[in-house]
Amino acid sequence: MLRESGYGGLMTAESSPAPRIVVAEDDPDVHVLLEMLLASAGYEVKMVRDGASALAVLGESDVDLLILDVAMPGGLDGLATTREVRAGVDHAALPILLLSARSQPADVEAGMASGASDYVVKPFDADVLLRRITSLISRTDPDARPGGSAPR
Repeated sequence: MLRESGYGGLMTAESSPAPRIVVAEDDPDVHVLLEMLLASAGYEVKMVRDGASALAVLGESDVDLLILDVAMPGGLDGLATTREVRAGVDHAALPILLLSARSQPADVEAGMASGASDYVVKPFDADVLLRRITSLISRTDPDARPGGSAPR
């Protein structure tokens, strides 16, 4: 019997819930691409367009991974959002993956210094991104893979 999980995705009674990922991405094309890619890989995905919205979702839901675009409009870009998450107690250990077109070593270093767990440069290879996501989630919960299965 299928039942709806609390995050909007489906799961079977026999399987564990799919890992929950929040993605903050303001570029409409990348936003849609990430949503389709992650959902088709079996993740439960909540898409938002800025850092403030990502923080709001973290305050309301259990999340297994946060993916942030580095350059987002508004007061909280990806680096500032990462620092906010790391400064809090509730999600200080949450894996955070930064996505950015900024590929210079200084940019990657700034991302990692902000508290990110990983940094992926756009454009990205979908398979590589999915492997890195699986790796990040598995570090905190080895059973938290889509459908409880091995990575694709």
